[in-house]
Parts: sequence; C-alpha cells; structure tokens
Amino acid sequence: MSAWLEGRVIENRHWTPALFSLRLAGPPFAFEAGQFVKLALDLDGERVARPFSFVNAPGELPLEFYGVVVPGGPLSPRLACLQPGDSVWLSPKASGFLVLSEVPPAEDLWLLATGTGIAPFLSILRTATAWSRYARVILVHAVRRANELVYRDLIDALARRHGERLRTVAFVSREEAGGALAGRIPAAIADGRLEAAAGCLIAPERSQLMLCGNPDMVKDTTAALIARGLRKHRRRTPGQISVENFW
Repeated sequence: MSAWLEGRVIENRHWTPALFSLRLAGPPFAFEAGQFVKLALDLDGERVARPFSFVNAPGELPLEFYGVVVPGGPLSPRLACLQPGDSVWLSPKASGFLVLSEVPPAEDLWLLATGTGIAPFLSILRTATAWSRYARVILVHAVRRANELVYRDLIDALARRHGERLRTVAFVSREEAGGALAGRIPAAIADGRLEAAAGCLIAPERSQLMLCGNPDMVKDTTAALIARGLRKHRRRTPGQISVENFW
C-alpha cells in the first residue's frame, strides 16, 4: 500500500453523463507524454486500479486524466462521482510506449484516436517535441456523437498557436454533425476522405502514425494502412505505425 501516491481531486469535469476529466493535486510525477498511470480507489477492502493516460504535459500541474464510465464497472462510476478534496491513489511509475521517443522522425505526424484514446495525444501536442520533429501534426478524433468531441478549447488554443502546422479531423459515426466526417477512420483511409479532409497525404516516405483507441479501430486502421504500403514500427524493423489499444 505504501508504494502508492495520493492525489486529491481539484476538479471533476463532466463533458457528458458518461465522460469526465479528473484534475488532481499531487506530488511531482515523472512521465513521458503519451504514457499512462494507474488510478485506484479502495473499495470494499480492496484497492481497485485501472490505467489512465495523462492529458497534461510532463512537468505541468495539476495532473489530468480523461475517462469514460463503464456501466457496471467497479471503478469508473466511482471515479466519476468524486468531489473536490476526495483522494485518489496513483501508481508510482508511469508506463507505456506510445511516446515520441519511440517514433521515428518524419514530415507528418498523424495522431488517430477514438473516444478517450485522445488523452495521450493531447499530452503529446502540449510538448515542444511534437513541433520540433514534425512539420505538421494531424489530430484525428472519432466519436459516436458530436458532444463527445471534447477538449475543443484546448485544441483551438493549440491551433491558434501552431497555425497550419496543426490540422484536425473529427469523425462522428451515429449522427450528422457539421464539420465532421461520417463513418469510421479505416474506411476514410481506404477511400481517401481522411487525406482530403486533412490536406495531407499518407505515404511511407513522409508519414508517421500513432493509433490509440478501441481494438477494432486499431486493428482495422492498421490493416488499411498496411494496404497502403505502410508497416508497423518496431525498434529492430522501423516502420510507420505505432499502436496502443486503450483497454
């Protein structure tokens, strides 16, 4: 128990009934943008923990995490109900390899997310590394309904700061939404709609892509990219596709 770190809730923002962001005061925490940590509560005599990616950049406070309520889940409904001053436990060490130190340089960096998978990319976008290594960054966020397109104020502020170097594309799959593409990311790669919306081509010689979200998106998008001549990135066999399933 003593290895865990204690954080205290500063704010619990509810974007929708199911989506929330926790902002926590706590000790300084060393991590690389894109990594995650386990958040935990003591429930019925047991410490129940689940991984959450940092939304804040390294060195920034407060710590911030973006989550979704899993119906019937043991932890997320209780995290969503926390109030300012409540305690949350954090595992003492960050984990994860969806980080820019593992991704080769390129002309364009594509960040493809579904749902809460956008969290690590928001952290990455807030670092200097993303902008020193890539000429353009394309943030793609796919959700079911338009009100799930969260963190728009932050994304708009980043767009004002970086201008045409940051391009954003939204997908909404279950209703019509102005300014958003319909359907799923893999189909839009296959038919060219994603590149048209972003104003950038996806090609092995110019692109690096990071994928984070539900396993079906990651699997199907990876397949669509492989069909375009790209390959998974590994340390021993460099490629263009870096992935993380977000559950």
